[in-house]
Amino acid sequence: MNIPLRPPHACAWMTVLSLLATTLGLVAADTEPRRIDPGPPGGPPSDALVLFDGHDLSQWHNDRGGEARWTVTDGILEVKPGTGNMFTKQEFGDCQLHVEWAAPAAVQGDGQGRGNSGVYLQGRYEIQVLDSYNNHTYADGHAGAFYGNFAPLVLPCRRPGEWQAYDIIFHPPKPGADGQSVIPGSFTVFFNGVLVQDHIPVKGATTASAYHGAVPKGPLMLQDHGHPVHYRNIWIRPL
Repeated sequence: MNIPLRPPHACAWMTVLSLLATTLGLVAADTEPRRIDPGPPGGPPSDALVLFDGHDLSQWHNDRGGEARWTVTDGILEVKPGTGNMFTKQEFGDCQLHVEWAAPAAVQGDGQGRGNSGVYLQGRYEIQVLDSYNNHTYADGHAGAFYGNFAPLVLPCRRPGEWQAYDIIFHPPKPGADGQSVIPGSFTVFFNGVLVQDHIPVKGATTASAYHGAVPKGPLMLQDHGHPVHYRNIWIRPL
């Protein structure tokens, strides 16, 4: 059986197209992923930026750009009610964020008046911190909610005073090509290892945000809502 051969010019064009596809990222490069040390359970991995390791607030400032005024005792960061929100000095866009927090062990108040704080990506988009253990409030105001937008899928809460963990994947919204519209970003959130936000859209800033408008990067903000909520082991990986 005679098998027709490709003309030489056809082979040359196939080579050119293959090189173009690789250059443009249409074909996966033949390289292994970068290797990192995952660190202990709860991190931080070796490529993370540690924002609070229990020692100081050198990565943070207050809402006026001055020294952060929350308290650090025995490796724990505590909201000092009335001193204002805290912001990271560095700004972030796409990221993976790990935050551990605990509501006060002594239960006071109910609904939104109990162990309330918040984690604001870019100072705009809040994942709610709240003592939701045997506590009733509106659905999109519970712990793990994208506040005012999406309720958590479930409430895997621990008791007041016990440590809770958020692992957040965040992609910020982006300005549209027309300068007026916004291309939604997304949140994926694990609360104590349980999925509570599944790639939900993020478009506008939430209540009590420090800033508004879609931007490539912005600071992480921790909210002073008047309750002595505790934080520890805060780290972030730009993506």
